[in-house]
Amino acid sequence: MPVTFAAVRKFALSLENVEEGMSYGTPGFRVGGVLFLRFHQDGESLVVRTDFEQREELLAADPGSYYITDHYVKYEWILVRVARVHADASRDLIRWAHKSAAAEKRRAPRRKKRAGR
Repeated sequence: MPVTFAAVRKFALSLENVEEGMSYGTPGFRVGGVLFLRFHQDGESLVVRTDFEQREELLAADPGSYYITDHYVKYEWILVRVARVHADASRDLIRWAHKSAAAEKRRAPRRKKRAGR
């Protein structure tokens, strides 16, 4: 069963410490300030954080649901056709993206404050 943008939004907001805001003019979702999911400007796809290994597996397993454009070739993101992807698969991918973004926030070094600020 395909998903809807409303269902994606509801699921994303159910995850721990998620904040909704705008990203490239579309609704996006962050954990600890790190983007892990946004709606694509085409109005038909999601942009989901991934890694290169998982992305290649998804593209090989279901090229009808998952794809990338030239813009994303060098970035660890995947595009997901909302009308084609199964709800369980989208939730699993979004959950993984959330976990990955949360871990990145914990790994990120803190910036030192400059004197006088």
